[in-house]
Amino acid sequence: MQNEINTTLTALKQGKTILYPTDTVWGIGCDATNYEAIEKIFKLKQRDESKALICLVSDFKMLEQYVENVPEVAYDILKYANKPTTIIYDKPIRISENLVAADNTLAIRVVREGFANKLIRKLRKPLVSTSANMSGEPTPKSFKEISDHILKGVDYVVNLQNVKSANKPSSIIKISNDGMVKVIRE
Repeated sequence: MQNEINTTLTALKQGKTILYPTDTVWGIGCDATNYEAIEKIFKLKQRDESKALICLVSDFKMLEQYVENVPEVAYDILKYANKPTTIIYDKPIRISENLVAADNTLAIRVVREGFANKLIRKLRKPLVSTSANMSGEPTPKSFKEISDHILKGVDYVVNLQNVKSANKPSSIIKISNDGMVKVIRE
């Protein structure tokens, strides 16, 4: 796995897009601070840029570097979550502007283990994560279900096709700085 992390890291530092196993499903990703790489993902997925993408971080410390104010309730939700949970935060910082939603929010998930966590730790930056499908199509549950369009459209495919993922997307919760908590997807 270490060789694959190093090869993927090189691709990310060169501004390339990747197809990789996340803590949930196979995802398309890139360096979350690289505007041009993010644009490539929107084009590949044929996704409207008004539909924001998710970022992955490796731990709470990294989360705090990319959100102006992490509400205290977010720590409790993440600490006790029994499955991967993405939280939409107000006022992201130090991130490419084309990742930030029109209402100045950003969806971020803390990835605690596996390939994605190790990769993010080495990159020392958040990673974009969006499901490996065209916009509007079903999320592939395994590597075998990923379309040729996606496989050929990314710059690098991580060579870990046998890595098991959770086979389903994360929960999504929106936490506003005013204390409002809203479940978007269970």
